[in-house]
Amino acid sequence: MCKFVLFDIKDESLLRYIPKVEACYKRYCKYLHDDFSDFKDNVTSYISNAPYFWLIFNSDNEFMGFVFLDNFVGNDSYNYSAELTTCFEPAAWGVFTRYSAKIFLKKAFDELGLYKIKGLVFPQNYRISMLLKSSGFEYETTLKNETVRNNKLQNIDVYSIYRTYYYKDEVKNEQNFRKK
Repeated sequence: MCKFVLFDIKDESLLRYIPKVEACYKRYCKYLHDDFSDFKDNVTSYISNAPYFWLIFNSDNEFMGFVFLDNFVGNDSYNYSAELTTCFEPAAWGVFTRYSAKIFLKKAFDELGLYKIKGLVFPQNYRISMLLKSSGFEYETTLKNETVRNNKLQNIDVYSIYRTYYYKDEVKNEQNFRKK
């Protein structure tokens, strides 16, 4: 079992998790950033700037990582898509990670009404690519020389999952979804 808690920087009971979020973030930030990133040393910027930032806990209420959505496409009445970023503690890797990913994706589609969730991954980050694929994401494309990382041109692989993965009969295409 896993639990997602929406992080609110004003909730004092959640502030005790900032050191755990920072430690997890610092361990994996090399997989999250290019040379242009504003957030390299300040994880609270992620929390403050991502409208949806969740802490992930296991059934014993142990911190297992975090996930957030940002770069939304849509308007005030319709969220079409968002980008997903996540970091897990090593103790969470494997079955827990795959299980919590599926729970989270359904939650995001249900609660936010998204049609599409994207994962942008440096090709060297094979663990996340495998997690995305096992969670229903499909590889869409590689953005060639999309950014600079460690002073070198860097490709970015794009993976996506659509609402239809969970609601095959409900949504036939984007036009039908938008009418609802």
